[in-house]
Amino acid sequence: MTVAFGAVTVDWLGYATVRIEGRTGVVVYFDPGRYGVLDGYDARDGDLVLVSHAHHYDPDGIRRVAREDALVVVHEAVDVDAIDRVEEGPEELPYDVERVRADESFVVGPLDLYTTPALNDPDGPRVRADGTPIHPPGEGCGFGVTVDGVTVFWPGDTDALDLHADLDVGVFLPPIGGRYTMNRREAAALAGAMRPGLVLPVHYDTFEAIEADAEAFVVDVATRSVPVVLDEP
Repeated sequence: MTVAFGAVTVDWLGYATVRIEGRTGVVVYFDPGRYGVLDGYDARDGDLVLVSHAHHYDPDGIRRVAREDALVVVHEAVDVDAIDRVEEGPEELPYDVERVRADESFVVGPLDLYTTPALNDPDGPRVRADGTPIHPPGEGCGFGVTVDGVTVFWPGDTDALDLHADLDVGVFLPPIGGRYTMNRREAAALAGAMRPGLVLPVHYDTFEAIEADAEAFVVDVATRSVPVVLDEP
């Protein structure tokens, strides 16, 4: 199902993959690929492709969505030598590739783009057996992109952070799976604090560890008087 908000349409294609299209025709993808979510998909229409961290880096997925002249923006910490499932690094892809840190802002053609930190609290529940966070600080980011006047924000694989509540967002794409990111209750509370124009949850139900009760999330957000919708990938 395609979700419309203002001058943009939004499609959740599965896992963390989201396609945004503006009224003027510009197309943006967040974190394309992994877990078969793009099997059979070969649009190659993306002007801008954003990759938040190593867990979401998928060269095949990028190829399925990116135009020949696409700009691919990748967090600086993505290191193919540390990813055992792929051999092709971002700079080996046949596109213009730019690396970004968290907490940057810049202009990409007609688009305004910013990044935010994405991390798990070392003292929180999303840690490995040795006590280290699954997503340590400095290894990933979130992305906000303004398309035809509408800011769409994907926070990446992260806990809910205080800084998120201060963002001015049209469409908020929270992860709600819980094991590796904020859970549905934390995401609903964040949506209530942020008060975006629309909430569309993603990054859940792709596999058992991130199963979530999306209907309960909708009720939780709606009771906070924030517009919310579900999409089925």
